[in-house]
Amino acid sequence: MLFNSAEFIFLFLPLSLLLFFYLANRWGNEVAIAGLVLSSLFFYGWWNPSYLVLLIISMVLNYQLGKRLGKNNNKTLLTAGISLNLAAIAYFKYAGFIVFNLNTLTGENWSLGNIILPLAISFFTFQQVAYLVDSYKGITKEYSFLHYALFVSFFPQLIAGPIVHHKDMLPQFSSNKRYQVNSTNFKIGLTIFAIGLFKKTVLADGIAVYANPVFSLADAGENVDFFMAWGGSLAYTFQLYFDFSGYSDMAIGLARLFGIILPLNFYSPYKAANISEFWRRWHITLSHFLRDYVYIALGGNRNGKIKRYSNLFITMLLGGLWHGAGWNFIIWGALQGAYLMIHLGWQALKVKYSLFITETKIYIFSAWFITFIAVVIGWVFFRAVTLDGALIMIKGMVGLNGIEIPNAILARSGSIGSTLQAWGVTPSNGGKTFVMTWLWNIILLTFVLTLPNIQDLFFKKQGTLSQFNYEYKSTFWPTRQFILGFTWSDTRRWALFSGACLALGMLTLSQVSEFLYFQF
Repeated sequence: MLFNSAEFIFLFLPLSLLLFFYLANRWGNEVAIAGLVLSSLFFYGWWNPSYLVLLIISMVLNYQLGKRLGKNNNKTLLTAGISLNLAAIAYFKYAGFIVFNLNTLTGENWSLGNIILPLAISFFTFQQVAYLVDSYKGITKEYSFLHYALFVSFFPQLIAGPIVHHKDMLPQFSSNKRYQVNSTNFKIGLTIFAIGLFKKTVLADGIAVYANPVFSLADAGENVDFFMAWGGSLAYTFQLYFDFSGYSDMAIGLARLFGIILPLNFYSPYKAANISEFWRRWHITLSHFLRDYVYIALGGNRNGKIKRYSNLFITMLLGGLWHGAGWNFIIWGALQGAYLMIHLGWQALKVKYSLFITETKIYIFSAWFITFIAVVIGWVFFRAVTLDGALIMIKGMVGLNGIEIPNAILARSGSIGSTLQAWGVTPSNGGKTFVMTWLWNIILLTFVLTLPNIQDLFFKKQGTLSQFNYEYKSTFWPTRQFILGFTWSDTRRWALFSGACLALGMLTLSQVSEFLYFQF
């Protein structure tokens, strides 16, 4: 069941809300929690009821382990618990990939059969690994399985995050005010959900039709020229942005309807002026998990510069592998690690040689542009199904597959068109697709660089658990006064705006598409 489906919006969501508040009013908070757990399990089992078996086993096992770790911080038990969780991911997500590569190397024909990847296994497993570590450290303790089950299975964030911490969520579930109907929560929640729905169904799905065909051609071995490669890569860059941003907003809005405030997971990452800042803004809860439970566990920056660089690279490599079992994801992770190492090196050079140029507008623009192009190149490997397809796209982007411009445009360009053809630019068909691709890309680039985000719009109402607000480190950030002028308030104007977003989003319900991050 998808957030952007009619059965979710018109049946599951209203019935779940009615059940939750009715049970709370009639029989108390614990019964309401039980009802919400059952609703969440039904939501998860909608795709495939067999998925529920793994989820329930995982919850029971990790609850018992965490309970014991909270009473006795046994490192061996912690290691065993983490190993069991990672073994489950390794089998369901990576076993086929490992066997395929072993077969390639040895010429054998081993097979594990058809392994079905359980939905959201990476998200709910990482969430429970964090719980085990926090229990071991004495940060959190939980002795109610019902509360723990809700922490793991709460449907707004179950499928694609954010990855939440036990200490952030359970105090909210224990608060009596969460079980009372609150009109402000409903208004905020519905507005954020409507904005997220619009991002997904109108913007992400709207530009997807200009990204998918290009990557399909490349994966099929067909050459794509300069403008087609860049047009398709940028289209996917914005498709992924609005798809994931839309899902994150919808999750925050849905949780708010139940009175729950989730952590921020997405904060205008394409405005970042360096790659480190990008990763502080993209999939924030995963970045924090990798930092706290991988990078720091490896030693962080405690053992010298070389070790710090290698720890950073390994962390991002594992982050790439977390996204999928494939060489393209590994290459993407390696690229991100290399980007971060280069950034750290550049920061060290600036300090060593006292290069005070970071405040100039030209420098900030250049830093943003380089960061954005590096991110786009990385997304090529992230999106392409095959390595050959990714390399064809990269070759096209550097002009090795030629440059084509629609004949209709060249014919209307006069002497400029003739000069371009003399320089090797060739005419082609598909003028409408060419124009629409670049029109969409320009419009969405303008959106991501200038418009305020959910965190800024709802900061005064604590839209999320995070403290980001009104940052404008990049050239393209609007002024503080501009953002403040668009913060949410309980007015008719905002009601009309959210209603329009909801209506436009619902017009596309007949063409429902999955969220891109569901595959991870």
